[in-house]
This record gives sequence, C-alpha cells and structure tokens, in this order.
Amino acid sequence: MNAVTETYLVIGSGSIARRHMMNIKELFPSVRVGCVSASGRALGVEEVGADTIVYESIELALLDSPTLAIVASPAPFHVNQALRLIKAGVPVLVEKPLSTSLIEFAAEGGELLEHEDKIEVGYNLRFMPSATKLKSLLNERFLGNIYNVIVDVGQYLPHWRPASDYRVNVSARQALGGGVLLELSHELDYLKWLFGKFSSVYCVSRNSGALEVDVEDQVDAILVNSHGLVTNLHMDFLQRTPTRTCKILGEHGTLIWDLLRNRIVLFKEKDAEIVLFDDPHYDRNQMYKDELAHFSNVASGLSQPLVGLKDALETLALIDALKRSSASQEIIKIEEYLS
Repeated sequence: MNAVTETYLVIGSGSIARRHMMNIKELFPSVRVGCVSASGRALGVEEVGADTIVYESIELALLDSPTLAIVASPAPFHVNQALRLIKAGVPVLVEKPLSTSLIEFAAEGGELLEHEDKIEVGYNLRFMPSATKLKSLLNERFLGNIYNVIVDVGQYLPHWRPASDYRVNVSARQALGGGVLLELSHELDYLKWLFGKFSSVYCVSRNSGALEVDVEDQVDAILVNSHGLVTNLHMDFLQRTPTRTCKILGEHGTLIWDLLRNRIVLFKEKDAEIVLFDDPHYDRNQMYKDELAHFSNVASGLSQPLVGLKDALETLALIDALKRSSASQEIIKIEEYLS
C-alpha cells in the first residue's frame, strides 16, 4: 500500500505566499502544496504554478487534511483564517503581523490562545545569522552596560515591488493592514527579543503626502524598556537608498548591526573598526527556509514556537501604544494601555 502524501497549505497568493510555496517544494519535495486565495478569487497557474493544488476555499482544503498551513494573507484576515485552520487541528504559521490591532485580535482570536503550541508567527529575522550572533553577544554582556540603542529602517516604497503599482499593495493601504508600523514590525520584534519588554513609548507618526497612500509613511519614536534603556527608532517608506541598521552604544564600545549587509562591527577607538560578523553574500531566502523547517518541527510536536502568540501579541500591543501616542501626543505606559 502506498503511503498517503502529506499536504502543506498556503493561504494567499502574494509575494510572501509564493515564496513559501517555492520553499516548501524545495525543502519537502514529497509533499503536495495547496493554495487558497486570501480573498476567495480564482487563481491561475501562472500565479501559483502547475504543480500547486488550488482550492476554492479553506473548507475544501481541509477535506484533504493538511499537515500544516501558512497564513500569508493581508493582516486583517489573519485571525479568522488561522482560527478556522486551528479548530480543524491544523498547525498554523501566521505571517507577521498577527493582526492589525489588539481590538481586532480580541474580537475572535481568544480561542487561538488555547492552541499556542501549534501556532508560530513569522518574524523570520530571528533566523538571520547576524541576528543570532548579536543575540549571543548581548547575552554574554560583550558591551558591558548598554546606554542607548538607535534603529533606522527605511526604503522607498515604489521600489519595493517595481513590477506592480505600489499604491494598491498591502503596504500602502490602511484597509489591508499597511503603514510602516505594521509592515516594518520586524524591528519591534527584534528589539523586544534583544533588549526585553518596553514599559513606555512616545511616537510621532505622519504621512508625508509624497506617496499617495492612506497610511503613515514615517515614524519617529522613543521606547523605554523595563530597565530604563532608551531606544530611538526611525522607520519610513521614503529613503531612496535602503537602510536597515541597529546601533548599540555600550560601556566597552559601539556595535553597529547592518541587516542589509548581514554584518556586525565594533568601534572601540576612533575610526578603528573591528568586524565581528560579516557574510554579505548570505542568501536572505535562507531565513524563510530555516523558519519553515523549524515550523515543520513545531507542527510535528518536536519543537516549541520560536515566536509564539503571546510574543506576537506583545509586539501588537507595542504598535497600538505607538499609534495611540502619536494620536494623543502623549507618553503611553504599556501596562496602563494593556489594562
């Protein structure tokens, strides 16, 4: 008797969904790959490939008992789609962010908390080699006391996906969960991971008017963690030259993590650069492959989620607090906001 072939399901057909489907086929060549459109529209072969099974709905896909599923739809759909899958016993990897707000999550996401061991959230930067190196350096107190953190991330939105009109993509539309705070929430996730939870925030977010979008395209914020460490954060959709750096000022020197170059350097003396990690030719798709391999183990019960629901909810709470601070022009204490 032939063994039953497993099915890995992807919800969505955009760029991140197609990346996941490609990686599944490469890492797990024996499984079937299924896809459901996020909006329920018909999908063409040119979008998902002739070797992908296209289902008209999640319910029809569930008839094939998928082993795991990846929710890679726009953020407003994440909770509802994840819930339908998890209630059917299917482990779920939810692309970031978990939802568009805590209120939206609370409307129907409470039941997901009963299945935390089978849900992962896709903050894949944690799988980047330079990120894990930086984490180990900080755990070893390589810099001694840390005085300040400065984060700068930005890229010109029209250059992200030049083959399509950026104004109709998820990043540019409030109704689909766009804006820099949700789209670039990787930075908020790794800051919590590296330095601990934040206790208060002050934020100024705005729309420059230069991009014809209905979301914030630039954010400047001050975040203070529970130990009093201050982080200065800048995020935007406007920089013509892509930038993604984290500068850490410490007792024994200054570290600069350049995420785009996959590089960490230390400055101890004037103009003296010490390279601690450097892999500029790193294939960034490897992060997604490593994330997928890890999630396969989570689905099998062999591993715990690296970024679980509560972790992702803390990031969502941070985003909500930053938005509230910008609207009120006040410092927001996270505990008061969550209570």
